[in-house]
Amino acid sequence: MDLVLSYSPPLNKKCSPLVLKDDEDVAALLAARSDSTCKIPLGVIVERTEVCAYEKSSQESSDDTDGSHDGFRDNYFDLPVFRNVELTENDNGVSVTQPAEGNPVVDPLLRLTGAASDESVNVPTTEASDSSFRDGSDLHEGKYFNTKKDLKRKLSDIAMKGNFEFRTRKSNRSLWVIECIDPNCSWRLRASKIVPESTKFVIRKYVGVHCCSLLNRNANHRQATYVVIGEQVAPQYVGVEKGPGPKGVQTFARTKLGAQISYYKAWRGRKHAHTLIRGSPEQSFHILPSYFHMLEKLNPGTVTRIEVDGESRFKYLFLAFGVAIRGFRYMRKVVGIDGTFLKGQYRGVLLVATAQDGNGQCYPLAWGIVDSENEDAWTWFLTQLKEVIGDTDELALISDRAPSIKKAISTVFEKAHHGACAWHVAQNIKNKFKCADIMGSYWSAVNAYRCEDFAGYMTEISHRYPRVAEYLENEVGFEKWSRCHYPGLRYNITTTNMVESLNSMLVNARDFPYVALLDVIQEKMSKWWNDRRIVAMAITAPLTPSRESEFRPRFAQSNGRHTLQLNPVTYHVKGGELEGVVDIFNKTCTCKEFDIDKLPCVHAIAAAHHAQVSVYSLVSPYYTKEYYVLAYGETIYPVGSQSQWDIPNEVATRVVLPREVKERKRGRPKTSRFPSVGEFRKRKNRCGKCGAYGHYKKKCNSQTGSTEGNQPTDVPV
Repeated sequence: MDLVLSYSPPLNKKCSPLVLKDDEDVAALLAARSDSTCKIPLGVIVERTEVCAYEKSSQESSDDTDGSHDGFRDNYFDLPVFRNVELTENDNGVSVTQPAEGNPVVDPLLRLTGAASDESVNVPTTEASDSSFRDGSDLHEGKYFNTKKDLKRKLSDIAMKGNFEFRTRKSNRSLWVIECIDPNCSWRLRASKIVPESTKFVIRKYVGVHCCSLLNRNANHRQATYVVIGEQVAPQYVGVEKGPGPKGVQTFARTKLGAQISYYKAWRGRKHAHTLIRGSPEQSFHILPSYFHMLEKLNPGTVTRIEVDGESRFKYLFLAFGVAIRGFRYMRKVVGIDGTFLKGQYRGVLLVATAQDGNGQCYPLAWGIVDSENEDAWTWFLTQLKEVIGDTDELALISDRAPSIKKAISTVFEKAHHGACAWHVAQNIKNKFKCADIMGSYWSAVNAYRCEDFAGYMTEISHRYPRVAEYLENEVGFEKWSRCHYPGLRYNITTTNMVESLNSMLVNARDFPYVALLDVIQEKMSKWWNDRRIVAMAITAPLTPSRESEFRPRFAQSNGRHTLQLNPVTYHVKGGELEGVVDIFNKTCTCKEFDIDKLPCVHAIAAAHHAQVSVYSLVSPYYTKEYYVLAYGETIYPVGSQSQWDIPNEVATRVVLPREVKERKRGRPKTSRFPSVGEFRKRKNRCGKCGAYGHYKKKCNSQTGSTEGNQPTDVPV
């Protein structure tokens, strides 16, 4: 431990103690002692406490009790240490001698107080000895840090890597004094502000040598807080959606920081890292108006809406990029809508409206966040969507059969046609009637082009399960799920799979704050637009790649068909399992494939050959390369760093408060949704022999007799 010696000169008035810095100061002390008729007190500071090796005189002032930082006792750490000097008291006074080489340094306090008259005590020094070691850091006296927080982060990192703990002896806005948790250890640090007005801290005193016992080493120490863990692991979440889970954070802390942390601390550290990278949920509500303003500014034509209640608390939001709005004119007018729950602190539901491009890929049109999937929320969202895409007889809206969606569509859209998702209808059938064996007939009926074929499949269903046929006809309605009975034009889109694909794409981002989630959406759409633009520009065929691959087999099947011209635009095509009458002007065929898909069937291709008309002229323009290029011809731009935003005052001052949420139940937050009606989730089987998933113990090929966690242990008798 460090010792600092001082003495008070024999003056009539009080003055600050004089510090013994070197041999000359000691000689001055002895000279003053020999000239003075009174005893001169000798002060010894041990572990930040001023200890006097004499009987206190009446002239000595009392110790400070207010804990202020201005006294001599609080400033001792900046004083030099008096070392390697042996003081001996005899009849002639105090003699100063240098210890012989190899002899231990005697503690002056113990020698003067008589506590060690015949024994010597080692005084630890800052030089490393056989029993001491350095902390391995690059710290030194005079090193600067921008903030006290940066200094704390640095010391916590050093402590975790060195497997030692420190405690704070004094801390305020301008001072930080710490020492090793072992009171007998010499490791300590003192730092303070450069000047009171600055935020920068400088190390004033630093002893980086430990002389504490190895028994005090602790991998699960107090410096390994979830905040420190989160700050250390935060870079691994930059630019990714998922990043390491709690177990991955545990591994990171053990391998990189040398700290053993619990699963719960790892979970909190991961959550703190998310906050550092993506912002807090509360901050997300605060900057939402500014974020939408920048999206509209950088992406002309973008439509954004924020709905709040009377207390300025968030209710709904709506976002549709101008690029997607303008590109919708090159899409088939079939829009799938659905919602998926969010997993963040304020929950909510993400609503999506998407079309499908000519290549069969998702084309997101609009996004919304609401409190839940209720009629009011859907009505508000669809009202905003109607302003973006309009309401025409050509428009088809596909969704599940939720009553709230059905009522909202009938309220908002007067001309558009509503269709049910065939997959959700199938799940309801399996759940209600337990008849999975007729799913083949059901899907044949769904995809039937001609009403005659549809009637045959329904007859098969009604013979085996009359209640199912009645349910499909009366409760659901043929016009909702059957392609041939649909009053509008839904092409080959019978399900909401395109919406489910978007929901799956955001599975890892659904627990982000709202602005961070919208950032992910913008980034995904920007990447899609760029990648698909590159693909579209490289196409050499007249049609998109997926439609070209679908069209070529039909072209081959049309060979050998007998074609009879009935009038300038009508042809009768024979051959194959089904004959067809084709009208190349109105682009229809009695097989109905040409009518519904808007892609020439084998009969239309044969008729085009006979009429010497290009078959590509009969294809809907939605499938052509030109429309594909135009749909992705523009760019979606990000908002950039918040420090670069130029926000007008009326937008910056708009208040959007977080919505009120119910108090979450105790325990781990639920992040997986409840299965939909009829949905089956395969259970993961764990082997009782090797511990791996995917097989049972009887089918295990492992040679090990038990898992690592079930190893037999010796029990003492």
